[in-house]
Amino acid sequence: MTQTGVTDLVLAMAAPATGDSNPWVQLIPFALVLAIFYFLILLPMQRKQKKVQQFLEALKVGDRVVTTSGIYGQITKLSDKSVQIQIADKVRIEVAKAAVGGYQGQEPVAPDTMNQ
Repeated sequence: MTQTGVTDLVLAMAAPATGDSNPWVQLIPFALVLAIFYFLILLPMQRKQKKVQQFLEALKVGDRVVTTSGIYGQITKLSDKSVQIQIADKVRIEVAKAAVGGYQGQEPVAPDTMNQ
């Protein structure tokens, strides 16, 4: 094989030259991944957080609740960050407001952080 024959062979094996491709076209797969991530993970998580926040704001004295640790009781006192719960006759405990998981007898509203 001659020198020009080898050069022609090497050039034939090289990757084809791409023309002027639009850089925006290269961003489409990245944008699709971000959109899927947002709709499958972030949006449901935001909705869940909003639902939990509304539940915690709606708590009132007398509500029968269960904590995320499984303690059943009735709310006797509310403050900004804590809740006093009566769990037995003359037995009251104070827990963080975020520890209230839901109403007794209903599906829990707050996520169970122990299983995640």
